[in-house]
Amino acid sequence: MDKPINLLAQRTDCMLHYVEPAIADIPRAGWIGGNAPEFFDNPAHLLDLGGRTYLFYLSFVHPFQPGRMISIFIPEEYEEYLEHNMYPDCPIKVIEHPLSAESHIETYTNAGLRKHHITTGEPCTDDKSVERSFLIKVGGTPRLLQNETYYSAKLEEEAFSFFFQVDEDGYPDTLLQGDGSYLLGFGALYVYAHIGTKGIGHPVAGFWQFS
Repeated sequence: MDKPINLLAQRTDCMLHYVEPAIADIPRAGWIGGNAPEFFDNPAHLLDLGGRTYLFYLSFVHPFQPGRMISIFIPEEYEEYLEHNMYPDCPIKVIEHPLSAESHIETYTNAGLRKHHITTGEPCTDDKSVERSFLIKVGGTPRLLQNETYYSAKLEEEAFSFFFQVDEDGYPDTLLQGDGSYLLGFGALYVYAHIGTKGIGHPVAGFWQFS
């Protein structure tokens, strides 16, 4: 565990994940679009919807905790998270849970996203990552669209640190289908977590920005 913790703390190296068409029987780090993980089929694990309707966005294997994965769900109504785009009020859900295969049930499926695989992480220096298009960047320094300190002020006050970002700049042309749109306004979601010597816990949607 020490190596990934140091990687996140030093902000000089990162891991990049990309998107590729979903091909059966080829193991990958996760998927974007398609159905939510089977984990959420269990009534005991249903989302706390808070009166909102949520759609599944993506799931990928936790980069530092074997046997765990992270799933992201976004409110169906754009205005609900447009007006609340920063912690602690951001309604986008980031959930850590045990490894789970994709469900056959379409409870949370977003018809505007065609399922694609998320590749395994590739090491990269933080400087070089600035020049690349990626779906997920783990560690390093967040690549911000608006470099304003107020976005992370509350997070830092509560001892959260940058964990990873999901960036729509990394979408392939084949990802959106039908009436599908850029859920983040061709922007990025920044996920923060409590990061310490004993591990990484409590990931949250820190904020999101659009271009």
